[in-house]
Amino acid sequence: MVQINFALREVNCKIVFYGPGLSGKTTNLEIVHKKAPEANKGELTSIATEGDRTLFFDFMPLVADAIEGYQTRFQLYTVTGQSMYKATRRLVLRRVDGVVFVADSQISRLDENVDSYLNLWDNLRSQGDDLSRLGMVLQMNKRDLGEVFSVADMTELLNHTGSPVIEACALSGAGVFETLKTVCKQVIAKSTEV
Repeated sequence: MVQINFALREVNCKIVFYGPGLSGKTTNLEIVHKKAPEANKGELTSIATEGDRTLFFDFMPLVADAIEGYQTRFQLYTVTGQSMYKATRRLVLRRVDGVVFVADSQISRLDENVDSYLNLWDNLRSQGDDLSRLGMVLQMNKRDLGEVFSVADMTELLNHTGSPVIEACALSGAGVFETLKTVCKQVIAKSTEV
């Protein structure tokens, strides 16, 4: 749940980038870190293996413009995509306000996408999250590669919530900030709903 500190006039939100291994979650955060204004970002922390695979999670704080006099802070996380770290994914999802599901658009990655998507929903339900209060975006990454699913087919497979869908190529930065802005707006809007 979004944390509001009235004394400090701050709003704190947690957004998690979720998806299968090598789908582009860490690359999304790297692009945001690279292109965000210095005054608005903190350090990007990654705990990776020798092969640059996320071992536990990536983390980056981001400060947005003040909204009605309140400083808005987003804590951006990625989860490890490797299936052997399912417990770690569950821990990172605790107290989440928004989720970006980063799907690998390649046809050859269908099974990994579906497994990760189902795992996301199992984890959210098992910790008792009110799914109607979460911001949610489906990012179809790697749209620049050959042999990719159509947007319609991926939407049918991975978007039972009717969430916004954004096509992306995280390596080039295409769609990265659009994805982030969309989920941030959803989180803020849902935090003000009564």
